[in-house]
Amino acid sequence: MSDQEPLHIAKPAWLKTPIPSGETYFNIKRDLRDRKLYTVCEEAKCPNIAQCWNTNTATFMVLGDTCTRGCRFCNVKTGNPNGWLDPKEPAQVAESARLMKLKYVVITMVDRDDLADGGAAHVKQVVQTVHETNPGIKIELLAGDFRGSDEALMKILSATPEVYAHNIETIERLTPRVRDARAGYRQSLSVLKRTKELATYNILTKSALMLGLGEEIPEVEAALRDLREHDVDLVTIGQYMRPTKKHLSIKRWVTPEEFEHLGQYAKSIGFKAAVSGPLVRSSFRAREFYEEATGSHIVGKDRV
Repeated sequence: MSDQEPLHIAKPAWLKTPIPSGETYFNIKRDLRDRKLYTVCEEAKCPNIAQCWNTNTATFMVLGDTCTRGCRFCNVKTGNPNGWLDPKEPAQVAESARLMKLKYVVITMVDRDDLADGGAAHVKQVVQTVHETNPGIKIELLAGDFRGSDEALMKILSATPEVYAHNIETIERLTPRVRDARAGYRQSLSVLKRTKELATYNILTKSALMLGLGEEIPEVEAALRDLREHDVDLVTIGQYMRPTKKHLSIKRWVTPEEFEHLGQYAKSIGFKAAVSGPLVRSSFRAREFYEEATGSHIVGKDRV
C-alpha cells in the first residue's frame, strides 16, 4: 500500500478551529512566558488549548523531550537519553500548576526504555509533588506501558493519580504499522486492566483512539469492546493529524457523523464517559470528562 496521500485529502471545513481567546487563556500565557515555563498544550499546537485553559486544565510532559520509541504517528524526538533525568522537573511542574491555578492537570511522559523502571520512580515523584503543592488538584497520568511491569505500575499507583490513561492509539490490525514494535495492542490492554487490579483505591482508567489511518468502523467498535472487556472507564476518539510528511499519511477524513456514531456506541457498551469528534485529543476537556464520569464537581477558586 502506498504511503502517499490522495490528491483530494484537503482538510475539510469541520477541522478548522477559532483562534485561542479568553481572559484566562491570555493571563496564563503571559504568566508562563514571564517565568519561561511551557506546556504540551502549546508545543503540540493543540486546537483545544483555550477550552482547557479557560477551565483551569493543562498538560505537561515529563521525563524529558526524547522518547526511546519511534511510533510513526508521533512528532516527539526519538533517541537514547542514556539515563538522563532532570531533578528539578517535579518542582517545576508543581510550580507551573500552582501558577496557573489548575484544578485538573494531565501529566504525560515519553517512553524511557533506557531506565530500569521506565521512569516510574521519577513520575511518582512528579505526581506526589504536584499533589502536595496544589491541595485538591486532580491528576490524570497519561503514561506509557512500562513494558508491562507490575512493579513499575505499583510505584506509580503509590502516588495515587486520580486517572491512569494509556492509549492503544489504533485498532489491532494497524498497530504494527502505527506504533513502535515494543508497544503491542494486547500489552496496552493488559496494562490498563492490571492498573485496576493493582490499585488499592478507586482509580479511573482511560484510553484513546485516532481515526483516519485505514481502519474500518466495525474494527473501531471491536477495539472499543476490547477496552471495555479490560475494564477501561473513559475513552476519547479523534482524527489523526499528520505532523510532518515523514509521518504516517492520512487515509481519509472521518466524518462528524461517524464520530457521533462511535461516541454513542461507546456509551452504549458501558464507558462512564466517552467523547468522539474530529478535533478530540487524548486530554480533550479532561476535567469535564472526569467530572462526568465521577458525578462530582472539582471545587476551588477559579483563576480571574
